[in-house]
Amino acid sequence: MSNKYAPFERMVTAARPSSGLRRLALGLVAIAFLQIVLVQAVFAIIHTVASGDTYFRLISGIQRADTPGSLLAVLILTGCMGLGVIVASELVHQRPFRSLFGPLRPAIAQFWVVLRMMIGLTGVIMALMFLTGEPLLPGLSLGHWLMLLPLTIVALLIQTGAEELVFRGYFQSQLAARFANPMVWMFVPSTLFAMLHYQPEVYGSNASFLLIWSLLFGIAAADLTARTGTLGPAIALHFANNFTALALVSLYGDMSGLALWQLPFGPEAEAAIRAEMPAEFLFIVIYWLAARLALRV
Repeated sequence: MSNKYAPFERMVTAARPSSGLRRLALGLVAIAFLQIVLVQAVFAIIHTVASGDTYFRLISGIQRADTPGSLLAVLILTGCMGLGVIVASELVHQRPFRSLFGPLRPAIAQFWVVLRMMIGLTGVIMALMFLTGEPLLPGLSLGHWLMLLPLTIVALLIQTGAEELVFRGYFQSQLAARFANPMVWMFVPSTLFAMLHYQPEVYGSNASFLLIWSLLFGIAAADLTARTGTLGPAIALHFANNFTALALVSLYGDMSGLALWQLPFGPEAEAAIRAEMPAEFLFIVIYWLAARLALRV
């Protein structure tokens, strides 16, 4: 492992006693299976208290996530994969779940260091949007948004924390215990992460651009995890990105339920989405470099 990634050894060491690929495959299957079971269980509970048109309206609302309750539900249901990774770590690998975070105290400290930098950058970006006259539609009223803010923060921490635990804390470190080449343990989990964000039925011809964007985001998070040896920076980066995209300025329509403002177009507006993509790719690089600057890594 190269010197720049030497801190990652702290997470990889915990993975080495159970680094077999069959065991890793079983762990990933367990995570996916438990996620599906938990989501279906929630839908079954909804079905017991609502039937017919009411049930289908509730499920359709969750799929659109265009109300506060439905988007909070989506975020928390996504976070259910965190329960799966506990099972995979503790039962499949006999690896302490806490080892997926790296050393806990440095992880928390690095989370706050990166999050403060991300808050500052987000403030600059928002100011530029208003100064350049970026057309925005109102979302939630300020009072309603502030009232929901604690729930929004908790739900986003659950969602982003669970995803980082699976892809960087678990998958990346288990692969690194088996393969020394960073091209393997950074790119394979990031590719799977990107594939799960591939939605051609929602984004049409732009789905490939968003696939590449998700891949680059995953690589940035993987790099920060390897440079610091903890999951804190990656969670902070992921949280800041999702908070900006879901709670500050969202696309119009789907996944807009918690946003203070909305862009005047939805995911179906292919030309408008495509025009935004260069800036989105640039933001990944800026956020990644800013996190490294804050951490001095």
